[in-house]
Amino acid sequence: MAPAAGRRASGLWRACNWLMGAFFALAAFVQVNDPDAEVWMVVYTVPAGLTLLVGLNPLVTGDFIWKSVSAIHIFFCIVWGVGLAYNLLLHTKQNILHEEEGRELFGLVIITAWLSLCHSSSKNPVGGRIQLAIAIIVALFPLISWVYVYINKEMRSSWPTHCKTVI
Repeated sequence: MAPAAGRRASGLWRACNWLMGAFFALAAFVQVNDPDAEVWMVVYTVPAGLTLLVGLNPLVTGDFIWKSVSAIHIFFCIVWGVGLAYNLLLHTKQNILHEEEGRELFGLVIITAWLSLCHSSSKNPVGGRIQLAIAIIVALFPLISWVYVYINKEMRSSWPTHCKTVI
């Protein structure tokens, strides 16, 4: 990669991490009125911190502590996500986003996808073009989805009160 292209790719990778760090921090913040807020605040705060560290220094993904914390969190999210997916498979009565467990599963998938992408970047902090393109798509998707859901009041009409009142 040419030096200018390398700097641009590095800047995009850092920007994606700052964007996802902000998303995870916002996701943690909006849990304040959730019945199990303490759990979900931790679930989102951990990737917020890990991701912001990558935004500050992409080489941190090679650090033993960063890799260990992210691997444990990914494992936790996968196990919990499989349980939620199984429950949804058995009990879903409407659109998955209208189910509390569906929204929770969606959050766990986003966390797992992003931390896995960061985890795999330890050998090359910027990654290749394909990895960077995936990072841009993954970084924009949750924020665009959140804006869509926020604007679409009809979609939120059947949600419990704690999901409607923060943002």
